[in-house]
Amino acid sequence: MPFLTYLFFLQVATFSPAVGSRVWVEDQDEAWLDGEVVEINGEQIKVLCTSGKQVTVNASNIYPKDVEAPASGVEDMTRLAYLHEPGVLQNLQSRYDINEIYTYTGSILIAVNPFRRLPHLYSSHMMTQYKGASLGELSPHPFAVADAAYRQMVNEKVSQSILVSGESGAGKTESTKLLMQYLAYMGGRTGASEGRSVEQKVLESNPVLEAFGNAKTVKNNNSSINDAEEYHATRKAMDVVGISSEEQDAIFRVVASILHLGNIEFGKGKEIDSSVPRDEKSWFHLKTAAELLMCDAKSLEDSLCKRIMATRDETITKDLDPEAATLSRDALAKVMYSRLFDWLVEKINSSIGQDPESKYLIGVLDIYGFESFKTNSFEQFCINLTNEKLQQHFNQHVFKMEQEEYKKEAINWSYIEFVDNQDILDLIEKKPGGIIALLDEACMFPRSTHETFAQKLYQTYKNHKRFTKPKLARSDFTICHYAGDVTYQTELFLDKNKDYVIAEHQALLNASTCSFVANLFPPAPDDSKQSKFSSIGTRFKQQLVSLLEILNTTEPHYIRCIKPNNLLKPGIFENKNVLQQLRCGGVMEAIRISCAGYPTRKHFDEFLNRFSILAPQVVDKNSDEPAACKKLLDKAGLEGYQIGKTKVFLRAGQMADLDTRRTEILGRSASIIQRKVRSYLAKKTFMQLRSSATQIQAVCRGYLGRGVYESKRREAAALKIQRDLRKFLARKAYTEMFSATVSIQAGMRGMVSRKELSFRRKTKAATIIQNRCRVFLARLHYRKLRKAAITTQCAWRGKVARKELKNLKMAAKQTGALQEAKNKLEKQVEELTWRLQLEKRMRTDLEEAKKQENAKYEASLEEIQNKFKETEALLIKEREAAKEVSEVLPIIKEVPVVDQELMEKLTNENEKLKGMVSSLETKIDETAKELQETSRISQDRLKQALKAESKVEKLKTAMQRLEEKISEMEAEKQIMRQQTILNTPGKTVSGHPPTVTIKVYCFSYTLVYALLLSQEAEVAGNAGKSAAERQLENVDTFIDCVKEKVEFSNGKPVAAFTIYKCLLHWKCFESEKTNAFDRLIEMIGSAIEIEDDNAHLAYWLTNTSALLFLLQKSLKTGGTGATASKKPPITTSLFGRMALSFRSSPNLAAAADAAALAVIRPVEAKYPALLFKQQLAAYVEKIFGMIRDNLKKELSALISLCIQAPRVSKGGMQRSGRTPGKDSPAIHWQSIIDGLNSVLAILKENNVPLVLIQKIHTQTFSFINVQLFNSLLLRKECCTFSNGEFVKAGLAELELWCGQVNEYAGPSWDELKHIRQAVGFLVIHQKYRVSYDDIVHDLCPILSVQQLYRICTLYWDDCYNTRSVSQEVISSMRALMTEESNDADSNSFLLDDNSSIPFSVDEISNSMQEKDFASVKPAQELLDNPDFVFLH
Repeated sequence: MPFLTYLFFLQVATFSPAVGSRVWVEDQDEAWLDGEVVEINGEQIKVLCTSGKQVTVNASNIYPKDVEAPASGVEDMTRLAYLHEPGVLQNLQSRYDINEIYTYTGSILIAVNPFRRLPHLYSSHMMTQYKGASLGELSPHPFAVADAAYRQMVNEKVSQSILVSGESGAGKTESTKLLMQYLAYMGGRTGASEGRSVEQKVLESNPVLEAFGNAKTVKNNNSSINDAEEYHATRKAMDVVGISSEEQDAIFRVVASILHLGNIEFGKGKEIDSSVPRDEKSWFHLKTAAELLMCDAKSLEDSLCKRIMATRDETITKDLDPEAATLSRDALAKVMYSRLFDWLVEKINSSIGQDPESKYLIGVLDIYGFESFKTNSFEQFCINLTNEKLQQHFNQHVFKMEQEEYKKEAINWSYIEFVDNQDILDLIEKKPGGIIALLDEACMFPRSTHETFAQKLYQTYKNHKRFTKPKLARSDFTICHYAGDVTYQTELFLDKNKDYVIAEHQALLNASTCSFVANLFPPAPDDSKQSKFSSIGTRFKQQLVSLLEILNTTEPHYIRCIKPNNLLKPGIFENKNVLQQLRCGGVMEAIRISCAGYPTRKHFDEFLNRFSILAPQVVDKNSDEPAACKKLLDKAGLEGYQIGKTKVFLRAGQMADLDTRRTEILGRSASIIQRKVRSYLAKKTFMQLRSSATQIQAVCRGYLGRGVYESKRREAAALKIQRDLRKFLARKAYTEMFSATVSIQAGMRGMVSRKELSFRRKTKAATIIQNRCRVFLARLHYRKLRKAAITTQCAWRGKVARKELKNLKMAAKQTGALQEAKNKLEKQVEELTWRLQLEKRMRTDLEEAKKQENAKYEASLEEIQNKFKETEALLIKEREAAKEVSEVLPIIKEVPVVDQELMEKLTNENEKLKGMVSSLETKIDETAKELQETSRISQDRLKQALKAESKVEKLKTAMQRLEEKISEMEAEKQIMRQQTILNTPGKTVSGHPPTVTIKVYCFSYTLVYALLLSQEAEVAGNAGKSAAERQLENVDTFIDCVKEKVEFSNGKPVAAFTIYKCLLHWKCFESEKTNAFDRLIEMIGSAIEIEDDNAHLAYWLTNTSALLFLLQKSLKTGGTGATASKKPPITTSLFGRMALSFRSSPNLAAAADAAALAVIRPVEAKYPALLFKQQLAAYVEKIFGMIRDNLKKELSALISLCIQAPRVSKGGMQRSGRTPGKDSPAIHWQSIIDGLNSVLAILKENNVPLVLIQKIHTQTFSFINVQLFNSLLLRKECCTFSNGEFVKAGLAELELWCGQVNEYAGPSWDELKHIRQAVGFLVIHQKYRVSYDDIVHDLCPILSVQQLYRICTLYWDDCYNTRSVSQEVISSMRALMTEESNDADSNSFLLDDNSSIPFSVDEISNSMQEKDFASVKPAQELLDNPDFVFLH
């Protein structure tokens, strides 16, 4: 195409390649090939392609290649160093090879169909990631385009449109589904109708429209109703959008009838030019179609085979020949399906609905792309007209975006010319004189044919530059569209342009007994039965104009879908096919518009990183990046460039010029490096030779020296042998003489020693015999004395024991008196309980009797009142009748005609009724008085019952205390008895038996009994105030105290301990009904309403968790409580402590356990207590979650700042000598640690249990892991070497923090395993040498294949420009991903943040000990209150 050659002329006008330059050359088969310049002969350049092919091309036909472009491509092609056709194609192929199917070109999204499932790209978690993210912040995606449109509509109050285009099979429908899914996710959840949300209806409307409107074409096997699975899916979708089962049956009835109509064939009839169904098969299909349409079969046959012609005088029936009957059949099927599809669209629109008050909308347009086949008919003509219109709109939008970019960067710019296709639009749609107008004119003449229509076109447009007549063609014509020349065949233009309903068809279907079919063909507005002409072309043009008017009122967004191959298979990228679609989609035109201005745009840091080598002295002296860029370009001698606010804008060809100079400098630098290396190697060789010669000389000298040394060594050895031999002989003679002398001396000394030993043995034996004899005599004397002493002691102890027994019997009698008092009190309690129950039954019976009596009185009163009203109404009627008679005859003399007897009777009855009413009123008054008296008596009895109930409660308490006292006394009595028996000596110091202690205890027992009697008197005196009222007052006082922040005692919460002790004393745990628990829950709920105050929340987390621990240890259900209650209570009185001291040894651990048991007492819990425990556990989880979420919220902003690597250009600090200051990214990590320290200090200050602190930190670190790891997978700029080092340094800070607070951090460091392994992979060197097994087993064992594949393909080394992993590793990962592609879970590479509650009640209970609360003191305010003396 000639204009495509011009597209990039400006781009390469100043490109002067050098030997060694990497370039692109055009190829007939592969579109473009890359290679290296090996020879330059003027304008002829020889290029060696990477495929091995060597070509010679003209210098104007080559394009520079960016050798520093990342292997995985760039996400936005406007960032390409060379924005030309081969560069765009290479970038798309590089991303397609790594399953990155989406790429931006500015704001345009290009989607390449992968022909495989990629469910990880479209999960709900992915929609959450793109929610609120600006366009370009994350990887290209349809969700990003939909979110940008939604945000602009909400923020700028402007309607939006999203245009999805591409040829058949490019994935337009799938992209539209994704857009609808995201928009429904953002705005469709609020409305619901009959259980179906707007989101469901929107999403399910697509399968319905796709099933009925997306037909199979020669280039794409679109999804039609061809198997059971899709059929059921369509029926389900129809249910969701609100199509009833009856309507569905009718729809499929119509579809089936259309299919049967298509099977009807016609043959010649009996009459001339007549037709009938050809055979039995055709008759069967005709009758079946008539049955399905619920119309007469004969009428259907006549409507297909005959036509009625109406004249002025008569109506003529005309037979149709078989060809005309076939056209009539096709027209009927066409209009039926058209009406059916229109009904479906209207039904879906009405079901989904739209807010009539909405001012703005988002329109999604799924439009077919430009089409050019071997045979192009009227359909392709209309499709290409649409694309011409949309291309004009697209060009204007791209031009507008270019202007906005220049204005945003504040650079000088001039008007950019772009190819305008208005002349093509005028050729097609201009009225009059356009092709559509001529087609409508031809259709209105009965004798017009496609040949006459073609001749009319040839005559009209013979001089038009966009219209040509193909050679050797009689009726074809060619239009030069923006995407290429298309030749159209006019044979069916006239027939396809006609759109009218035949009158016979209209009448037939309107008369159908099926209401659905009849409604599809309502009666015509006039009475005319003639068929009326309607032009499809004109209607299509009008709809297109209306569409463009709507689009012009919206802000457009574009998605261009590309089909990579015609085989519809994954992994195949056909360059020529893709390139043709890019041209047809207008992408190349958008690039041409960009090339007409400043096609190369680089950020300052990128530009300096790449070209600072051209003028390093300029860069070193300037810390200001814009100034450094300007001086560098001036130094290079370039003109026409522009310096924006954030970017450098270069004219076409200037980037290639800079790269050429850079290549030359790098070449010279390489020569210098080679020279230095060669010098180094030569010097190294010389040093090695010199070292070898020195070593040889040393070896020779060593050999000679060793010979001299050997001779000297032999001489010295001979002298040493002679000396040693002489020494040996002298020593041997001396040794023999010495041995003989020693033997003689030993024999003499042994004889003397044996004689001495014999004497000593005899002396020792005599001494032993004397000793044993003296011992026997002494022991015999001792036994006699002991026997006499024992006899004396037994006699005396028997006398003392008899006296002690007498005293103990007296004490036992006093204990029996106390037992009788206890039995008496129990009888009184039972009697009072019986009386209370009797009073309750009497009160209930009395109230029931009063209710029945009142009901009888009310019924009688109502009956009498009704009779009274009837009588009064009758009397009034008679009076009115009499009054009327008197008014009618006023002149006649009054004659008494009233029946006196009747009047008297009525008067008597009236008097009786009045008497009955008065007596009834009297009875009612008496009944009311009796009811009041009864109520008063009931109230008095209720008060008495309440007083009795409180007295019973107090008596029960007194009885319990008395039982405790008695048990203590019995235990102490037994102890004293044992102590008396074991420890009573024969005589005391004074000579009297020790009976004083027992008397003191007996006196104490009497005193306890007296105290119990005084308490009973006090209970009887306070009967005026009920226990319930006092408990309510105490609860109020107790709530007012603990709702304020109370300090801690020995690290434990005083408020929780006080709550537990009060509830335990008031027996709330054992009560069937109490409001104390509701009051506490209400108090806790109101206390934590301030969600952002971590200190306040931490205080209540400590209290609620401690109270939950106390309840967990105390509350028992079922048999456990009964069993526990049978055990004797652990007393804390003076006698109890004395008994414990007598029974056990002084063991501190046992004492602590006893104190703990005194604090926590097991009770049998009722339902309110168990419910309170569940509510308390829920509050512990809620407060924990609030603190955790507050910490996450605080750290989220800091993590977002740490996600990207520092925006400092590589080497910029080193060149300018700058050092990191307050704006250094490292300060963000310190801020995160400061935030963790702040929250930890608050938790420690409020004594939060250690297990909860560890869980908070564990989930927080998990959140940090998810955020940082997902950023690597979603942001290409984060998956770099420098960012890996930056994150690694931050993780080292977090590891140091975990080590410093190891007790509180717990296993938090392990939660960062994903980001730690990912960062470890980013910062290793020579990744291309690492195998797949090394990665999955050693470097990153925790990461999935999808995650590793994503990191490996996104990685780029921004520091040393090294390669990523090898292609073998990438291929292995891709193969594994293909095997697991059917598993949706395995394809999800993003991590989810876990917000569940990570602990249980048992974990909290296990983290505390009961003895920790033994030393806790209750709140001081309650200790001073006399109603809370039990807390002492």
